[in-house]
Amino acid sequence: MTQKPTRSAATTPSAGARGYGSSVPPVEELARSPAPAGPAAGGRRERRRREIRDRLYDTAIELFLEQGYERTSMDEIADRADVARTTVFNHYPRKFEFLNEWGARRRAKVAAELTRSHLNDKPIDVVLASYMRLLARLNVEHRAETKELMPASLAFSLSRSPMASIFADYIQRAQDRGEVRGEVDPHQAGEMLASTYFATIIRWADEDPPAFDLTEALTGSARLLLQGIGIPGQEG
Repeated sequence: MTQKPTRSAATTPSAGARGYGSSVPPVEELARSPAPAGPAAGGRRERRRREIRDRLYDTAIELFLEQGYERTSMDEIADRADVARTTVFNHYPRKFEFLNEWGARRRAKVAAELTRSHLNDKPIDVVLASYMRLLARLNVEHRAETKELMPASLAFSLSRSPMASIFADYIQRAQDRGEVRGEVDPHQAGEMLASTYFATIIRWADEDPPAFDLTEALTGSARLLLQGIGIPGQEG
């Protein structure tokens, strides 16, 4: 279900109305389930399909938080959502698809906010710091979700990570602009930054109250990486 991001409007910053310091927009302002390409995307059948998919997703997350991801079955999701069991499998063939969707919706929120932030032509340090601040805010505001779902999703997050691909794309464009050394492998740098993000989140969610400030930790990790890959004018 998870696809490798490309340089499209969903992951590429462009002009917008808000700065990255503003609050993450509520989910109602964002596309909850991206419509497939084609003339039927806006039709009644497609709208109904997306409504059911959203209801299943909301129900699954609710149950995961109530009783845990591992202890929740697809049958329970169907019963709570008041749909047939086959309907659940039509939209989410395997339970971990809900985790993939959870991650994808978080990334969509961050991408939507960056689009409003006039970041398309900003230096890479500004872009990555902004991305990390928004990720930190999402995790702080939805700490219960993070504590329950992030550990369960790690196996899928670290394998062909969409977030690593997003970071690699930003680094590649910075490299094209001469902000990053030419010999740097953007994909390796993106994987390093994504892995550091997930490790930091797990440490942060493991203690109540958290042992460190998440925003400072994440932006600090981005800053260290950027110093290592040699942004001109920013010596470590």
